Amino acid sequence: MTGNTILQAMQTKILLAILAALLAIVGAVAYRRHEAAKAALERQRQYELFRQQVEKDKKKHSSAAANEGKTWQKYIP
Repeated sequence: MTGNTILQAMQTKILLAILAALLAIVGAVAYRRHEAAKAALERQRQYELFRQQVEKDKKKHSSAAANEGKTWQKYIP
């Protein structure tokens, strides 16, 4: 009986160690997914800011070109 009880205790400890290792792996995977999602959101935010700056620069450039003819007309005597 004593040998059987020791064997069961060892099996229980081994199963608990396996369970702890699996939980650690699952936790690491979940953390990695979370960090990847945060990084993707940050990249999206940076891209949106970049696009807004490009549009702003485009409008500024277009308006300067549109007014170019008008400024030269002011200098003609």
